Amino acid sequence: MSVSRFVAGFVVGGAIGAIAGILLAPKSGAETRKILADTAQDMARRADETAKQIQVKADDAVSDLQKKGEEIKEKLQDLIAKQKDSKNSKSEEDDENEEDDDE
Repeated sequence: MSVSRFVAGFVVGGAIGAIAGILLAPKSGAETRKILADTAQDMARRADETAKQIQVKADDAVSDLQKKGEEIKEKLQDLIAKQKDSKNSKSEEDDENEEDDDE
């Protein structure tokens, strides 16, 4: 989470600095507009790339969580099955002991 915030802050800070530098530079209006347009396109491209990278990381994290959830589910099912088997075995032993006592 902090990495994505850092990247977003870095991009925004860079954009603000670039725009301020362009606007304060002594150039003609047409040249400044072209530079601004080029810079805007570049920033849009970078923002898109960053969004895609964040999406890939989020997808990976979701996939990992799903795998871990499945592993936990399987372990719980195994524990429940073992608990049931243990309970059934104990119940059978108790029944056998009662039969032995009756004889």
